[in-house]
Amino acid sequence: MSFSILGTGMYVPPKIVTNDDIAKLVDTNDEWIRQRVGVRQRHISTNETAADMGAKAALAALENSGVKKEEIDLILAASVSGESISPSVSCMIQNILGVKCMTMDINAACSAFVFMLDTAAGFFARKRVKKVLVIGAERLSRIVDWEDRNTCVIFGDGAGALVLGEGDDYLESVFHVKGGDDVIDIPQLIGKSPFFELEQKKPYIHMRGQDTFRFAVKAICKDSKYVIKQCGMRFEDIKYIVPHQANQRIIDFASELLHVPKEKFYTNIDRMGNTSSASIPIALDELNRAGKLQKGDYVLMPAFGGGLASAACLVRW
Repeated sequence: MSFSILGTGMYVPPKIVTNDDIAKLVDTNDEWIRQRVGVRQRHISTNETAADMGAKAALAALENSGVKKEEIDLILAASVSGESISPSVSCMIQNILGVKCMTMDINAACSAFVFMLDTAAGFFARKRVKKVLVIGAERLSRIVDWEDRNTCVIFGDGAGALVLGEGDDYLESVFHVKGGDDVIDIPQLIGKSPFFELEQKKPYIHMRGQDTFRFAVKAICKDSKYVIKQCGMRFEDIKYIVPHQANQRIIDFASELLHVPKEKFYTNIDRMGNTSSASIPIALDELNRAGKLQKGDYVLMPAFGGGLASAACLVRW
């Protein structure tokens, strides 16, 4: 037993920040941003935490699924931008929802949503749960250096959620981790210990763009091919590929290398920016509510990001 997807939900804050707005902060322009990463606008939180947004996405998913919040046995949440190390984002979402169940955070950066799906599958396999909330919630505007034009143009805020129930529609997955902070790093404050001798790095997103690009393209192609092969399928059998929305050029380049039409890749990065762990569930909710997914459709979800970590999974809708 694995699970079936019972419902989807998402939430993005109402404030929209366009590329022209960003150009007022740093030396950039709309054309440069669109050509480099494919983003036209992003949603930015002004008064909501990652947990606040995660709870709203969860409520939307519960409504879509027809499941009552009291039925949830487990909340899994992912975020690299929660306001507190403790309590965790999942704990705060539980508090906001007013439910009683086990909660757990998983930090695998942009790949975390797929990591959480596999974790949920383990709970279902051991018959420990019947209903699970899986949530990616990010307030990346909190950890972006708004004076760095190479990173501040990329990211946005938002949350996405799935309600999972018993079933057999989680078909295959693969995971890779190559630990290191040389390509992507989000430092914490080092604290005030009088004994610690390392220097404080700025507690914002640090990213080597070209290295990230090469890693991401390789990860999408390698992980997607593996999952498809393990299931004895072809890319032609897949209804949609829903990748982590990091950069439109990454997705386009992977499409060419895989010889898969761009139309099969669902993207919304132009409207949402990179929302890290929230990007895949937000995209799934858009597809679901637009009526573009029918029962029995196969959906491939590749992800990649800090860690360095990558993952991909295949589900039957």
